Amino acid sequence: MHRSMFVLACLLAATAVLAQSSKPNPRDVKLLGDRFKPLTWDEMTPEQHTMLEHLFSGDRGGATGPFNVLLRNPEMGDLAQQFGASLRFHSSLPRKLNEMAIILTARYWTAQYEWSAHRKAAADAGLSEATIQAIANGKRPASMDPDETVVYNFGTELLNTKQVSDPVFKAVKDKFGERGVVDLVSVMGYYHFVSMILNVDRYPLPAGTKPELQALK
Repeated sequence: MHRSMFVLACLLAATAVLAQSSKPNPRDVKLLGDRFKPLTWDEMTPEQHTMLEHLFSGDRGGATGPFNVLLRNPEMGDLAQQFGASLRFHSSLPRKLNEMAIILTARYWTAQYEWSAHRKAAADAGLSEATIQAIANGKRPASMDPDETVVYNFGTELLNTKQVSDPVFKAVKDKFGERGVVDLVSVMGYYHFVSMILNVDRYPLPAGTKPELQALK
């Protein structure tokens, strides 16, 4: 092997080892919960180990949120986390709009942890603080761009009426295609599921974080 190729191969191998070593180890997981006791690695079954390993090696790289609860049914929980990862990280919708749909759902359920996590993600993706605060207060944001308006109208109509009118459906389909409609409905459906789990568990907020959502009248 030519010396330069050998050096390059060594560098690539070292980089791969470093990247692998920098990943969090699922054996060191520190799960959280309230009604559901946080599990440790040594308490888990082989099926629970598999689910946790998939969580750590996947897009999330961890197991915060509903996963301590879902480990009680690891076969279903593993499918659920894969479904959620697909909708959160691989949606056809732009990230800002996907996060907007998530916080609309979190607001609907007054899911404090879900809101806290995803209002930050929505802001990082470019959703304005004024729009986030309006959603938190159950108000229609005063200023939205056309794409945000399409998603907001669809999400709020579906949540509030359990139906979607033809013009609102057409607006999403025209803008994002039929896959966009499916991805939007699906991400909201998944975060209904997550919000219910978190609320039932009374999942704690991160230390030093205060609940942002007030009950809506």
